[in-house]
Amino acid sequence: MTVCTTTAEPSKADLRRQLREQLGRLPEAARRQEDEALFAAFLARPEVARAKTLFLFCGTGTEPDTARLFPPLLTQEKVIGLPRMLPGRGIQVHRYDPKIPLVRHPFGILEPRADAPVLLPEQIDLVLVPGLCYDRRGFRLGMGGGYYDRWLEHYRGLTVGLCRSALLCDRLPTEPHDRPVQLVITPEQCLSLSKQ
Repeated sequence: MTVCTTTAEPSKADLRRQLREQLGRLPEAARRQEDEALFAAFLARPEVARAKTLFLFCGTGTEPDTARLFPPLLTQEKVIGLPRMLPGRGIQVHRYDPKIPLVRHPFGILEPRADAPVLLPEQIDLVLVPGLCYDRRGFRLGMGGGYYDRWLEHYRGLTVGLCRSALLCDRLPTEPHDRPVQLVITPEQCLSLSKQ
């Protein structure tokens, strides 16, 4: 992907704009097909098989439609947590119950109701971290709010990113608060990275 490998390092805001434009040009059928490959690769990982409680998210817009992961994981009797956005750019993880409809946050994100049971970081085995793209070191370009970076600062379990093939970058611009994930999964490969 060319936007991430230029010698003059673009700003994160410039990269977000370029990536959204690039993703917007991808036909929906192509996105869905690649999503299927991403989800199959994720579900085949031994780390996912071992995890009892997973903190996932509901993809929106051009993100992978990660809600399609919920049924196969629930069939395996996994516990799924989803984020609720809090004031002050915080996140609280609540248990997902397929019998209770999710509610839409003003950002457009689907989230559990406030009365859903809370999951603490130490109860969670694996976190699927959203990102517009990832680099080969595990760093991601998020949406820019810093919600996940704040939450991940206190998390000690496994972190995973799903990345479309065209959006795997050699090196992204980073800041001191950025937290890399430990696994980056694309349809073709899984990059296993040491915790940094």
